[in-house]
Amino acid sequence: MNTDTLEIEKKELSPEELKHLRAEVIDKIVVARVGLLLRHPFFGNMATRLQIKECDEWCPTAATDGRNLYFNTEFFSKMTSKEIEFVIAHEILHCVFDHMTRREDRDPQLHNIACDYIVNNTLVRDNIGEKPKAVQIFQDWKYDGWSSEAVYDDIYKKGKEKMEQLGKLLDEHIDWEKGESTGGGGDKDDKDNKNKKKGPTYSKEEMEQIKNEIKESMMSAAQAAGAGNCPAEIERIIKEFTEPKMNWRELLQQQIQSVIKNDYTFARPSRKGWHSGVILPGTNYDDTIDICIAIDTSGSIMNEQVEDFLGEVQSIMDQYKDYNIKIWCFDTDVHNEQDYNASGESLDSYKIGGGGGTDFQANWEYMKENDIVPKKFIMFTDGYTWEGWGEEDYCDTVFVINGHHDKNMEAPFGTTVHYE
Repeated sequence: MNTDTLEIEKKELSPEELKHLRAEVIDKIVVARVGLLLRHPFFGNMATRLQIKECDEWCPTAATDGRNLYFNTEFFSKMTSKEIEFVIAHEILHCVFDHMTRREDRDPQLHNIACDYIVNNTLVRDNIGEKPKAVQIFQDWKYDGWSSEAVYDDIYKKGKEKMEQLGKLLDEHIDWEKGESTGGGGDKDDKDNKNKKKGPTYSKEEMEQIKNEIKESMMSAAQAAGAGNCPAEIERIIKEFTEPKMNWRELLQQQIQSVIKNDYTFARPSRKGWHSGVILPGTNYDDTIDICIAIDTSGSIMNEQVEDFLGEVQSIMDQYKDYNIKIWCFDTDVHNEQDYNASGESLDSYKIGGGGGTDFQANWEYMKENDIVPKKFIMFTDGYTWEGWGEEDYCDTVFVINGHHDKNMEAPFGTTVHYE
């Protein structure tokens, strides 16, 4: 469940006045949905699949659970149609990006802020609606293309207290299983929250069902919207749903095999050209594999997964008569470099070490300092980095991503393979 929170001026309304105002708000929401259908058909189609329900007693602004669009009457009554378009699309993106189930054990309020950066960047970039003027909007192009987890790591370093000083949050997420607000709004809101009703709650089975419903709605909405009418992030997600995928082992084998070169030499000319008087080069087939493997020891990767990964690499290596492989671990520095070849120990004997922060760039600095330029550089990582991903032009790189929530996530360069 995702809700949006805003400090609004309270006004006591009679039951009749509230009923009349609520009817006006529903009309405004319908008009805003039509506007989205005309200008942003994917969001319009997604919005029409949501039932409109009021949430005055438990939510101060807006919320969605993937099935319903909940609105606070007074909050929506103060917004223009374009601002309502923004809020509706904002709620839809939280569903599309699966933000409602990705918090895990992270700080609720900071995770809320991180998710808003991702959503608001998309909406502002694609000119969807207008940002509500009276609410704090977290939007920074620095985070364009980041995952919410990466944004969370970045703002976590700034400190929760500092982020709370920025103002009221646009998004106040609801715990799906408890129906409770996990966002923050100060002491006054904490007191009010004790007396207000809770939102809807769901079991884990129901949550999984809702996620499947959202997936189906996305695909139907994208089809109805037509090609080119979805934000790039959504097109990537739809592509992941619809395109057949090779498993990570097949993709990894392709990448390793690609380092084998067919070198041409005039030492043994081909007989095919003799009759024409043309000397054609023969082929000198070099089947020596020369790669480096870096193992991220800072995140969620377990020893068993490293052993499985290295065992798979070893099975690929066994197909060739010779290979030279360097393996090392890294966190913010490189540790425990080991060399392997066909006549020595198998790769699955390697023992990982280290642990700490994450600095992908440490690998490139290490390679340059030690004059290492591999034919293929393979990084086994959870995909969460504090800074950048490394240096694109230094060598051919493959990122084998393990444990990342977003199976559509791709590194900004090289080849990305998701370990499953």
